[in-house]
Amino acid sequence: MSGGTRAKPRGRIELPTLVAIHEAADLLRAGDIVGMPTETVYGLAADALDADAVRRIFAAKGRPADHPLIVHLPGVQHLARWATDIPGDALALARAFWPGPLTLILKRDPAVPDEVTGGQDTVGLRVPSHPVALALLQVFDSGIAAPSANRFGRISPTTAAHVQEELGDKVAMVLDGGPCEVGIESTIIDFSRDVPEILRPGAIAPDDIARIIGRRPRLRGEAAIELAAAPAAETPAPRVSGALAAHYAPRTPLRLVEGERLAEEAALLAGEGSRVAVLAHRAPDPHDSRLIWQPAPADATAYARELYASLRALDALDADFILIETPPADPRWRAITDRLGRAATGSGG
Repeated sequence: MSGGTRAKPRGRIELPTLVAIHEAADLLRAGDIVGMPTETVYGLAADALDADAVRRIFAAKGRPADHPLIVHLPGVQHLARWATDIPGDALALARAFWPGPLTLILKRDPAVPDEVTGGQDTVGLRVPSHPVALALLQVFDSGIAAPSANRFGRISPTTAAHVQEELGDKVAMVLDGGPCEVGIESTIIDFSRDVPEILRPGAIAPDDIARIIGRRPRLRGEAAIELAAAPAAETPAPRVSGALAAHYAPRTPLRLVEGERLAEEAALLAGEGSRVAVLAHRAPDPHDSRLIWQPAPADATAYARELYASLRALDALDADFILIETPPADPRWRAITDRLGRAATGSGG
């Protein structure tokens, strides 16, 4: 081709070279959106101070406009540019866990666009630990709004290929940082009210937080009970990402089944002529060819890392049902149980 260079195709996957990272930063400055790896899931990134760019995130995802976004920062030193009235406990957690999978809900700075906060007076902030995300943030030198890079309500992406499959040319490019190390979204803790409260569980557990601030944060369900008993005590919790009852969902109907009932229910559905995909810790019946059985890691950390990739793989099997063994009733599995419960509620749509 003569007379100029060929335009690069949208939606392409790029290895995270220095050139590609600078190109991604330039696209953000121009108001475009890019796929960005983090240690949790891949994010759909835009300049958090550019309201038009943020609206492109909502359009690409099909996300309701009143759902707030998390802003990713280059470092703790940027915190005061985005939030006001920062409690000492919040700052202590930022210094302890950033970069890492912890989001702080704080009172917003007036400069933060309403499009980012969903019109609320709070903003969610974190510093990701993925080296590619940090490199992009440092080159961009400002906040990047980046919800999960998938269509609203569907399974979060943990590889660059997932982003490309979901969004195609709606995204300018995708930086390929490999599979996400954590695999589920960050812990969200609210510091905008009197009592620190975990609004979304994640890899940073309540006990981890308590070791830093000297008190155990409240969990979202506990707050509802307390507010019912004393409704004038506090204002309601702010809206945050991933808090809807239906989320992270496959199109195939998904059921959570206790381990001792799993084989029986799978065989019953298969006996009725259904094609059944199963994710379980226990071994399958080797004689039942009607079932597609995928083993699940016994360790919570490994399970979380593989969760969304496993859900995507099971959803692609064209099964009639997905059955998943209910996780152990153990605090280490709380975030996984949360994601699976929401996936089951939203599945089949």
